[in-house]
Amino acid sequence: MNIALIAHDKKKDNLIRFVQKYKSIFTNHQLFATGTTGQRIIDETGLDVHRFQSGPLGGDQEIGAFIANHKMDLILFFRDPLTAQPHEPDVSALIRLCDVYSVPLATNNGTAEILVKAVERGEVENRSTLKKNEREEGN
Repeated sequence: MNIALIAHDKKKDNLIRFVQKYKSIFTNHQLFATGTTGQRIIDETGLDVHRFQSGPLGGDQEIGAFIANHKMDLILFFRDPLTAQPHEPDVSALIRLCDVYSVPLATNNGTAEILVKAVERGEVENRSTLKKNEREEGN
């Protein structure tokens, strides 16, 4: 499963602690992250992470392109809703793409925990089913 890990500056520590807590689950999947977040995950957990650009420099859009091309299965985006973000339109577009392509998205620790535990139990199969149906339909 391809999992994107994204966090606004004030939420990066929360995401790092979350990944450390569930490292045994993340080890079994391909991880992707925006710039600084990805480097911190690598440095602080030892996990292998494909890094995109930083969010404000296009990383959110790169992840969005993966979503639109059916290459991303789950997004964990620890957002900071109380701080204005200079790339807010990109954030909104990423969330919209998750809705359009039925990609599970968590924007906070509570929802992320539910999704990661479902991944561990093998209950997040929606993306695999959608990909198979799209291949069969020729999309």
